[in-house]
Amino acid sequence: MEEEEEAIGYLDKVLEDEDDSEPGTPTSPGSPFLAGEKGERDAGKGLEMRKLVLSGFLASEEIYINQLEALLLPMKPLKATATTSQPVLTLQQIETIFYKIQDIYEIHKEFYDSLSPKVQQWDSNITMGHLFQKLASQLGVYKAFVDNYKIALETAEKCSQSNYQFQKISEELKVKGPKDSKESHTSVTMEALLYKPIDRVTRSTLVLHDLLKHTPTDHPDYPLLQDALRISQNFLSSINEDIDPRRTAVTTPKGETRQLIKDGFLVELSEGSRKLRHVFLFTDVLLCAKLKKTAVGKHQQYDCKWYVPLADLVFPSPEESEHCPQVHVIPDHELEDMKMKISAIKSEVQKEKANKGQSRAIERLKKKMFENEFWLLLNSPAIPFRIHNRNGKSYLFLLSSDYERSEWREAIQKLQKKDLQAFVLSSVELQVLTGSCFKLRTVHNIPVTSNKDDDESPGLYGFLHVIVHSAKGFKQSANLYCTLEVDSFGYFVSKAKTRVFRDTTEPQWNEEFEIELEGSQSLRILCYEKCYDKTKLNKDNNEIVDKIMGKGQIQLDPQAVQTKNWHMDVIEMNGIKVEFSMKFTSRDMSLKRTPSKKQTGVFGVKISVVTKRERSKVPYIVRQCIEEVEKRGIEEVGIYRISGVATDIQALKAVFDANNKDILVMLSDMDINAIAGTLKLYFRELPEPLLTDRLYPAFMEGIALSDPAAKENCMMHLLRSLPDPNLITFLFLLEHLKRVAEKEPINKMSLHNLATVFGPTLLRPSEGESKGHLTLASDIWSHDVMAQVQVLLYYLQHPPISFTELKRNTLYFSTDV
Repeated sequence: MEEEEEAIGYLDKVLEDEDDSEPGTPTSPGSPFLAGEKGERDAGKGLEMRKLVLSGFLASEEIYINQLEALLLPMKPLKATATTSQPVLTLQQIETIFYKIQDIYEIHKEFYDSLSPKVQQWDSNITMGHLFQKLASQLGVYKAFVDNYKIALETAEKCSQSNYQFQKISEELKVKGPKDSKESHTSVTMEALLYKPIDRVTRSTLVLHDLLKHTPTDHPDYPLLQDALRISQNFLSSINEDIDPRRTAVTTPKGETRQLIKDGFLVELSEGSRKLRHVFLFTDVLLCAKLKKTAVGKHQQYDCKWYVPLADLVFPSPEESEHCPQVHVIPDHELEDMKMKISAIKSEVQKEKANKGQSRAIERLKKKMFENEFWLLLNSPAIPFRIHNRNGKSYLFLLSSDYERSEWREAIQKLQKKDLQAFVLSSVELQVLTGSCFKLRTVHNIPVTSNKDDDESPGLYGFLHVIVHSAKGFKQSANLYCTLEVDSFGYFVSKAKTRVFRDTTEPQWNEEFEIELEGSQSLRILCYEKCYDKTKLNKDNNEIVDKIMGKGQIQLDPQAVQTKNWHMDVIEMNGIKVEFSMKFTSRDMSLKRTPSKKQTGVFGVKISVVTKRERSKVPYIVRQCIEEVEKRGIEEVGIYRISGVATDIQALKAVFDANNKDILVMLSDMDINAIAGTLKLYFRELPEPLLTDRLYPAFMEGIALSDPAAKENCMMHLLRSLPDPNLITFLFLLEHLKRVAEKEPINKMSLHNLATVFGPTLLRPSEGESKGHLTLASDIWSHDVMAQVQVLLYYLQHPPISFTELKRNTLYFSTDV
């Protein structure tokens, strides 16, 4: 595999010790490897990255050609029998099923044969844009294939049902494995192979994106690749027009002689799909509405979807809720991917503004951002809020926080204490009531950041340290605990939970938590009474059945919070007072990975120093914490996400640093969240991140590649480039996190949740490295964090990676296209 070794030779060269490099070469300090800017210094790196993208694409092109060959193999014998007295298929059927496959095969064989020698005998001045341009110009053949695709599938299906011989052929087509692969061939169905050409156009478009990104603008290939991308994108949009139905933003109604008490946007689950509604609570009725589509310039109106007089409104008991349909929760990774997209668009908007870009371009980006944020707003809530009409109809809203749910419930219950009459609104009365909603509403905009004015606070990015001290004002003894919520992307997320203080009227928690903020503006504290009665526990995963004793919210004022000292505060809630303190560390401060002055310890000491001293492959602290979590914390809800008590974590840190003989006894007695927190702290305090400062820009570039084969090449090569102690420790942690995620139904920690917790910890560069590469503006910063999460998620979702296999293989190729 000489050419494949060559394909990544440049990476080895770039990743050698930097001391040997001359100023201005891609490895010299200050010019991070694989940076995306187009400049003379970066041109070389861009061209080398082009080679990596191309070698990955060539490998997948070879697989694609083998698949087309496998599809064509039965065509000749089938045609030969078609003219005999016992045909398997008619000539017409053969024409329909294999329509344009031969042409597509010839186009790609010619493309592969022309591109392959160029990649094998690589030099930086090589041109191949004309090959991609020619490939794009032949997309008309694909158009014909796509138009015929549905009928080809139907014909193949009918022929399979009526002819046993053809059924056997179409169920097992043999596809040759790539050169030098262990598998000589794989068996694939005809249906799967017929889909490959449709998939391939999208793949080629992704590769063109990657190539353009890493081709200097003054390179002769640049305009040719641009042209090829334009043709491909136009082609894709012409065949994808019906794939993306246009979403329409919706809203709701209000009342006349009655008083409006509360209104806001809620997500309703209606006939299995999520709808954004504007809900209005009047003194005697709850009205759910959406905004009518009106012609431009016309007065906007609400449409009433339904209403329930408060006299007829009841909340189902936990037992009744058990029989309600389960809520389909959107996987975390989809939500996080969308957040990443939004952050990337925010960065683009900021860049356009800084460069005084065209207002039309900014508007287009903002529109895209609104669509993405609207999707997030619709799909992120998962806590059910059920409402019944005494007359039999039930409604279900989904909220993102228990705080919000209790606000609506309390407001309704307070009004229900009055003497209310049941009633039915006539169509005229309903029209009048709905008509008044527009004038009366208090919440005007859908809660997405793209609706905010530019001068509004972007919120805080960094770490909020909160100590929950104690609470007073309870009338009788109870088992009490608190949870902390902060807002992120327009909705609130629960971030920490104190232990339960048993049978008391004056709980003394005194627990410290560290909460990561992503553009947050508010902190909420909820105080609960723990329910230990198993008969009352609701089976609905998203339902919180513990009783809320009190709740309160404070604004996170950047001026007040950003001091080095603790800021003491009290939240009053329903006669209960909760005392807490907080302080904030901005992102740029939390970046400081300060090396320890005491090299005999383990925190803040290079991982290679620790493993050498211990004569171990993986630091003792990592092994012990992981062992303890697997022994008794793997089923703990929110393990690694819920913060441990800061004082416990500091105590464990001191014991590990002193190499105290009582470590094991202390570990077995310690709260499991504190042990999980100690492990996270260890990685965060390494003098440089586990995946190293040197490789950070390369990880950021690698994860941004669109083509799976190029991405696989790059991501595996980067792992191989890590020092051995870092790599072995990373693989050890990776397998542990996968085992934690296997228990997701119990611990609620998916691979995506774990990547969100550990990604920045393992990748975030030290402060010195981050300057120049990172802009600490919140939008670009949060985009960087998202990319860090994606890097770890990539490895978590990857099949098991063995140290010896990794070191032996010079190049990985994706086996699927």
